[in-house]
Amino acid sequence: MIIYADNAATTPMSEAAIRAMTPYLRECCGNPSSLYALGQAAREALDSARERIARCINAEPRSIIFTSGGSESDNQAILSAAANGKAKGKTHVITTSIEHHAVLHTAKKLQKQGFDVTYLPVGENGIVDINELEKAIRPDTCLVSVMTANNEIGTIQPVAQIGELCKERGVCFHTDAVQAVGHLPVDVAAQKIDMLSASAHKFHGPKGVGFLYAARGVKLVPLIEGGAQERNLRAGTENVAGIAAMAAALEESVANMHKNAKKLTRLRDKLIRGLSLIPHSALNGDAEKRLPSNVNFCFEGIEGESLLLLLDDKGISASSGSACTSGSLDPSHVLLAIGRPHAVAHGSLRLSLGEDANDEEVEYIISAVSEVVAYLRGFSPVWRDLNSGKGKFIL
Repeated sequence: MIIYADNAATTPMSEAAIRAMTPYLRECCGNPSSLYALGQAAREALDSARERIARCINAEPRSIIFTSGGSESDNQAILSAAANGKAKGKTHVITTSIEHHAVLHTAKKLQKQGFDVTYLPVGENGIVDINELEKAIRPDTCLVSVMTANNEIGTIQPVAQIGELCKERGVCFHTDAVQAVGHLPVDVAAQKIDMLSASAHKFHGPKGVGFLYAARGVKLVPLIEGGAQERNLRAGTENVAGIAAMAAALEESVANMHKNAKKLTRLRDKLIRGLSLIPHSALNGDAEKRLPSNVNFCFEGIEGESLLLLLDDKGISASSGSACTSGSLDPSHVLLAIGRPHAVAHGSLRLSLGEDANDEEVEYIISAVSEVVAYLRGFSPVWRDLNSGKGKFIL
């Protein structure tokens, strides 16, 4: 059996996205900045995609800027808010300790430029305390950046509450919604979101294309200089085929969101129950306030890398955390932030189900993980010490 259970890293392209993309790879090859008919046909495709994407998040079409994906969108949002704040004498930024590295590394960059950055802690459940955020906001705070849903442990943050608080305090609010758009209801107006980042390949669109939402009145600073594309906010010829595919994929994901969430939540909870039966294991993140597709566990006494390789031998594609840090030997910063010790955090497994998942696959995953964990523990000196009393169990 072959099971792809790493949809948080990337999703397969939908047929709707492929159909939408194909004409702009072949017959409609014009540059959207050109005045001739083929160019104007490409321009119409961009305009249509912008309108459709905006409807999916209850935004104005003019507020959608096409980018290469979530990381670029995060960078532009944060650096723009920082530049706007600095011009007004505000150089304090608030984010969380569990953000994607596109946010955290940009925050570190700002610190080197003299900004003061507060990294809010999260509870054991991976959720920000709204009261702690309120206390952290200062007169010189120019930006709050809190992700909608975590890419590793799947926890969902109280975005509407954060947006309301930021609105009251006159602070710009950005959310990295890369894992949420297309999977959770997103309404930038109701949630009072000033800027939002999204990436097409997380909701069955192509890789290398995404968008940044910036509300009316939010001044963006271009990261890429050159032509006048995207209202002078993002130079470079637009990826028309990718953008058309992104719009089609997002519309389809939003249309099927409720049905998919209901199915995936049931399978997710079944998977959680099954993996919880493995001795000395623990679910990471809140059991309920999490993405419908996300399951993240730690297993004491094993190494996550070995677990992944052996699961791959059994036909299961999974991960130990963010695909963006898969080459790192360090344990997940997210797991450390929720209080998992280094030794336990190293034995982590993230499973993110796709909409076509079924009960048979979930049962196979439970059986395979249980078997592999027992096998790895069988020759682990750490596990031997724990069982002999030389070490102390944590989970």
